Amino acid sequence: MDSCKCRFCGSVLNKIFLDLGITPLSNSFLHVQDIQKPEKKYPLKVYLCGNCFLVQIPEFQTPSEIFREYAYFSSYSESWLKHAENYTNNITEKYQINNNHLVIEIASNDGYLLQFFKKKKIPVLGIEPAENVAKAAKEKGIETVVEFFGEELAKKLVEENKRADLIIGNNVLAHVPNINDFVKGLSVLLKNEGIITLEFPHLLQLVKNKQFDTIYHEHFSYFSLFSVKKIFEYFKLIIFDVEQIPTHGGSIRIHVKHKENEMMKIGTSVNKILELEKNFGLFNQDIYLKFSKDIELLKQQIQLFFNNAKKNMKKIVCYGAAAKGNTMLNYCKIGKQHIDFVVDKNPYKKGLYLPESHIPIKDPKEILNEKPDYVVILPWNIKNEIMNELSYIREWGGKFVVPIPEISIE
Repeated sequence: MDSCKCRFCGSVLNKIFLDLGITPLSNSFLHVQDIQKPEKKYPLKVYLCGNCFLVQIPEFQTPSEIFREYAYFSSYSESWLKHAENYTNNITEKYQINNNHLVIEIASNDGYLLQFFKKKKIPVLGIEPAENVAKAAKEKGIETVVEFFGEELAKKLVEENKRADLIIGNNVLAHVPNINDFVKGLSVLLKNEGIITLEFPHLLQLVKNKQFDTIYHEHFSYFSLFSVKKIFEYFKLIIFDVEQIPTHGGSIRIHVKHKENEMMKIGTSVNKILELEKNFGLFNQDIYLKFSKDIELLKQQIQLFFNNAKKNMKKIVCYGAAAKGNTMLNYCKIGKQHIDFVVDKNPYKKGLYLPESHIPIKDPKEILNEKPDYVVILPWNIKNEIMNELSYIREWGGKFVVPIPEISIE
């Protein structure tokens, strides 16, 4: 992609939504021997397309560089697994999906979702470019194609008689630099009367709740329903239903069909969400251009908390070596001078160090050993799950800190 052009419509990008400085990739965790070496860093500057209202960052790293080996395994979150199971039960009932249908998930990760379809004896196929993550899915018995998805792979699968009755994509749309090739691939792979459901964080919630930490190099685009509807319609795919869901701080799930498919009528939910976006101001450039001022104020609040806590000799640890946490810490210049360590359940991350801040990643049991005054929850989108898991910190007067949308001590 030309870094000065919109990845959908090709318009020149000259409106800055947010500038988070120059940082390493959020998932580029370090081994101990790499800490003293220079880290690759890239501008994290987000633009607004004044024509189609797609919010986006230029492509500095290709998907193959980012995703061939990936540190995020979906199955380590109990709440996300429950979300996947509930979706499976609801969608199979809603569209009468059975063992005569083929379900394909794009960015199927470690099989966290397709395992629930498999339990129902429904044929499944995963598409996952990260070899280390796909391996975990294969070990669950889930057939997985280890490739990036686009029109070329879609045509190849169609030739193999693998057109989908249901295509699923959860939190993948943001990770796609060539959005046109991806959506064209969806249209090729979907059967004439098939359904696509895609979940992605809602731009309205990002702006409203100051979720600047959900911006990182691995997320190429940030979608409103308005912008995504325009993209899909260009490829003769129609959004006929939209759900608001609580995941990732507020997401939407779109239900999509071929334009020629008259079995599914467009529901009232589509116009309802578009109206919400219009009333909030997402069709007006002013609200986007004001966002950076709001985030600068939040940055100052976050820095004030950490500086005061250390001044008062408080011990601080973080829970969750999440990509969003790295964006927040690096933008706010919070590092080892403030935080003793971060813990994470994912064995793939334990023993590594966060990019730029070089904070060590340890096992969650270290919280019990060290008895910190504050536990900062970096993946705030699952804060309730984490607070329940670590409720024992109350025994020594420990408190939770949630940085988004305002820093709060709970």
